[in-house]
Amino acid sequence: MPRPRDEGAALGFRLTLPAQILVLFIAVFPLLMQLYLSLTDWAPLTGTAWPRAWEYWNAGANYVDLLSDRRLWDALARTGLIILICVPVQFLLGLGLALLFVDDFPGKRLAYSILIMPMMVVPAVAGYMFFMLFQSGGPINGLLGSLIGRDLAIAWLSDPVLALVAVMLADIWQWTPLMFLILLAGLVGVPADQMKAAALLGASPWQRFVTIVLPRMRPIIAIALAIRVIEIFKIFDTLYIMTGGGPGSATETISVYIYEVTTQDLVWGYVAAIGLAILIVLSVIAAFAVRRLGESRA
Repeated sequence: MPRPRDEGAALGFRLTLPAQILVLFIAVFPLLMQLYLSLTDWAPLTGTAWPRAWEYWNAGANYVDLLSDRRLWDALARTGLIILICVPVQFLLGLGLALLFVDDFPGKRLAYSILIMPMMVVPAVAGYMFFMLFQSGGPINGLLGSLIGRDLAIAWLSDPVLALVAVMLADIWQWTPLMFLILLAGLVGVPADQMKAAALLGASPWQRFVTIVLPRMRPIIAIALAIRVIEIFKIFDTLYIMTGGGPGSATETISVYIYEVTTQDLVWGYVAAIGLAILIVLSVIAAFAVRRLGESRA
């Protein structure tokens, strides 16, 4: 005779089955469609509906083309450069701010509200803000000019190197608060009694951080870094409004490259192959972060 708990579980499964099927369809169908198109040379201009893309079957040639696409690899290299610079800077700034906000101080709530405000700004609006800030006659040049005592007219967004610097500064400004919130949540979870005991035993603040705080923060740090790496792979709005990927292709990241190939070249089969390859890479990063989280909790 089935137990009431088993009957309840079975009833719950039957009631949620339609929703589970819908969610599975929403998640799996686009992925299967992308895989299907990535194995063809189909494009909207062929005049054929996508279900008949098999007529342009190329047996995986798109994935071979990925290896020799210099523009793709350059875009990936720029994306990697942004990750290597922005993520460590955001982490260090976020950690420093989190350490400051662990303890109470006058005006903490107001400072907290001001600090997290950048991440609430719509990325497109943030892009327009920084586009105006980095104009030749904009506030950035005005501030630098007042510091050195002469007028400056640096063409930030017209210089290949400076344009990339401006984009990275915009990303750091907007998303350091997210890193701060994640790390602050981790710091709040560190047992206060252990910190007090270590202090009574004569441990310095650095020793307490290394021996108590950092080991407990490792899973949080892994998740925070993984989130920011994945998000930078998707950076688009702010960058595109500021530079449009230019000058030339100096700030063309992988998301901008995919957008331009999709809307200008219209080679959708190749774009599907790029997107699927990137999805696999990002899934590996996410799986690594989750694995680290599981190992730390074990």
